[in-house]
Amino acid sequence: MRILLAEDDPLLGDGLRAGLRQLGFQVDWVRDGEAAERELRAQPHAAAVLDLGLPLKDGMDVLAAVRQAGVSLPVLVLTARDAVPERIRGLDAGADDYVVKPVDLDELAARLRALVRRAHGQPHECLTVQDVVLDPAARSVGRAGVPVTLSTREFDLLHVLMLNAGRVLSREQLEQHLYSWGREVESNAIEVHIHHLRRKLDAALIQTVRGVGYLLLREKPKP
Repeated sequence: MRILLAEDDPLLGDGLRAGLRQLGFQVDWVRDGEAAERELRAQPHAAAVLDLGLPLKDGMDVLAAVRQAGVSLPVLVLTARDAVPERIRGLDAGADDYVVKPVDLDELAARLRALVRRAHGQPHECLTVQDVVLDPAARSVGRAGVPVTLSTREFDLLHVLMLNAGRVLSREQLEQHLYSWGREVESNAIEVHIHHLRRKLDAALIQTVRGVGYLLLREKPKP
């Protein structure tokens, strides 16, 4: 899952990026409000962690601007501003969650997973499509009750496809979800990961829509 981190404190930002990466997130880190707004408007991320006390443009102004522009990306505000009026203002400006520093990394990760899950209309922690069950917190996958071993990239790709089950995603969209800045993407990486998922799960689970992209079927094809 690829997220945007907007935090100007170098020590805290580095710690959050490293910690979230260890918990399975791909993290892009920006350090000022203008960069945060630019990336939020581009919307290549699944969610964002937004500090309010950013240089160049205050995080609250960034949030208000992107919501006014119609950006629906889940945003978790992470800030030292703990006064109740500030919390109310942040939520009214469009924050999906408001957390006061310091925060436990496991809790932050759980809140991000919940935001992404709700944004895709998924009520349960575990995703289930056909006989495949994916647990984002445990980073585990099972098919018909049998555990399936996936690589990190295979798991992340399956996660994106299951969140968007029934919807065609292009290779470019999948690459955006899987790779943060500075990560080299081989030209056939998505195709290779799709091949491995079909072999480990079910050849008919993921359909190729020629010239468009890939589709994870909600239901098994009828014979």
